[in-house]
Amino acid sequence: MDITLNQICALLEGEGLLVRATGLDGAGDAAVCGCDCDSRKAAPGHVFVCKGAAFKADYLDLALEAGCVAYLAEKSLADELAPAHPQVPCLACSDVRRAMAYVSAAAWGHPDERLEVIGLTGTKGKSSTAYMLRSILDAAADGGALPASKTALLGSIETFDGVERMESVNTTPESPDLWRHLANAAGSGLTRMVMEVSSQALKYDRVLGLGLDVAAFLNIGTDHISPLEHPTWEDYFESKLRIFDQARVAVVNLRSDHLDEVLARAGRCERLLTCSSEAADEQRADVWATDLASAHGRQTFRVRTPDWEGPVTLPMPGRFNVDNALVAIAVACALGLGHEQVAAGLARAAVPGRMELVTTPDHKVTGIVDFAHNKMSFANFFPAVRREFPSAHVISVFGATGDKGLERREELPAEAAPFSDLMIFTKDDPGFERTEDICAAMVAATPEGCATEVVLDRVEAIDRAVDLAYEHDGECVICLVGRATQGLMHEGGKLVPYPLDIDLLTTSIARYDKDVSRG
Repeated sequence: MDITLNQICALLEGEGLLVRATGLDGAGDAAVCGCDCDSRKAAPGHVFVCKGAAFKADYLDLALEAGCVAYLAEKSLADELAPAHPQVPCLACSDVRRAMAYVSAAAWGHPDERLEVIGLTGTKGKSSTAYMLRSILDAAADGGALPASKTALLGSIETFDGVERMESVNTTPESPDLWRHLANAAGSGLTRMVMEVSSQALKYDRVLGLGLDVAAFLNIGTDHISPLEHPTWEDYFESKLRIFDQARVAVVNLRSDHLDEVLARAGRCERLLTCSSEAADEQRADVWATDLASAHGRQTFRVRTPDWEGPVTLPMPGRFNVDNALVAIAVACALGLGHEQVAAGLARAAVPGRMELVTTPDHKVTGIVDFAHNKMSFANFFPAVRREFPSAHVISVFGATGDKGLERREELPAEAAPFSDLMIFTKDDPGFERTEDICAAMVAATPEGCATEVVLDRVEAIDRAVDLAYEHDGECVICLVGRATQGLMHEGGKLVPYPLDIDLLTTSIARYDKDVSRG
């Protein structure tokens, strides 16, 4: 049911956010059916949000031409915009981010009330866990244990809401987009939404007002600490913990650092489930794994939960993926699913850009494409590669992002060096910085004794790695990490289309062996 402009004003006033409302004479009863902060998404009956350092008055003009019935802005910006549109309803507020979140939820009709929403947060593993959980939920739907619909997904790889399917730009979108996706899912007859919840989304109120049926906390590390993201680690950690403040059920991985603080915050929820694969956690973990075994890129283990016990198979390597799977299993248990649905879902789980393999028939060269892009993910990825390929010559190809995550320029080379025979530094979302400067910082941070090369163009860097792999006498593994499924490169304030790493690596290896396989 649509809400009116007068009701939106009352909502903002009740939250202490409304500074003034103008232009409502004769328009206060206008129906509102959506909210946007992107003029390209603007539509009749929507409220348009004017915000951000890059905002231009032209965006409001475009939104009003598209049929928006009012606009929302912080007081200073509203004062600037008002003379150009004196007759248009304007809602001036004291905090545009919080106001935008409340208005978006109301304007899109609170669709979270018609969905089961599961939120996942952590420094690493969110995407993998999201895909594992979606596979379990879809298997349960196929088997009749859940309503027969696909599971909606919002995350760093993909957005699917029953209406829109696209490569994601942000891990968690801005609140107007978030609530549009939720409304699309509910309106399409979908009943479940799995979403990654970033620290930025929690800090800057993108998910304010969103009710989570389950919130899962995977882990916490040092990442995203910079003047443009989180000024301190404490700010980052506190932002992550906020996910429990809006959840009914909490799931916590007992292998997380700073566990006492995490459990204390999670304990505020109505119910708490914990999970672990550590032998020491057998007595206190609600979901526990034992008998771990790995071969040919597949892992098997036995799971015990409060309601069932049984074996599962996970078609991807890496001990860290067992931890991710246990979080997905614990969420499934919170939703009332049993062993049959969990085992069926995990057996067919696949995560784009996570441990994707490109191999030649003789295994002379194996390429591994993975999204690992921070200290924690490197610390899990590279030891896993070495365990799977103990005698291989390892060439690692990666870069570091510009404008943010500045600590990665020191941390990534340090983490990869002990497991790499050669590291090739290259471009990865340089933003407004020069790739050569970023790579120079990584070379300077490389531990003594590890060979490095700098190849600024990513395509050329991949070709260089493949050439060196074929020049090597024995088995060689190429680790291509950082971008994975990202088809856009951040350069100079623009998003530039860029080939996927998996395609680039496959094409490069095919120069030597046409029978290269993927999967």
